[in-house]
Amino acid sequence: MLKAHRIPNQLPGEEVIRIMRRDYFIMFKRIILFVILLSLLLVFMFAFYSFDPTITSSLYFPAIVLAGACYFLFIWLFFFFSFIDYYLDVWIITNERIINIEQNGFFSRTISEERLFRIQDVTSEVKGVLPTVFKYGNVIVQTAAEKNRFNFEQVSAPDEVRDIIIRLAEADRERQSSEIKAETVGIL
Repeated sequence: MLKAHRIPNQLPGEEVIRIMRRDYFIMFKRIILFVILLSLLLVFMFAFYSFDPTITSSLYFPAIVLAGACYFLFIWLFFFFSFIDYYLDVWIITNERIINIEQNGFFSRTISEERLFRIQDVTSEVKGVLPTVFKYGNVIVQTAAEKNRFNFEQVSAPDEVRDIIIRLAEADRERQSSEIKAETVGIL
């Protein structure tokens, strides 16, 4: 588990400002979908038994049970994968950099990081009725890199996150420029 005092490749003097995951409502929607799919199985089994009460003694009953078990395992795997994707996707903002940890499937993980002074643009977007009501959305961080690797997906309070990143990036740029000026004055 990721702890606030231990982040990947922690730099000296680096402090964690914020650790984020997707909004809780995203997982709630997945749980509701899981319950609906599970209740479909129960309704289907009840309908089969109501249609023919002697079905348990028929030759087709083992095939029906096997199909129901396969359906249940598929639903459980879908839910487990959704939970893993929700829980292991983490975005960390520190006073030195931003870190993006994304779980891609069960056995693949991508970790990217970028120093704050290299950030060029930060955009927050909230699209749709539910994201507007529950106040979650995406934060896109643009750097000089060709590919955009920093997309904070479905995080709570995206405007607040954007403001934090912009404020930290400006402070880091000012600190970098003052260090360069101090080194230049020291050389002269």
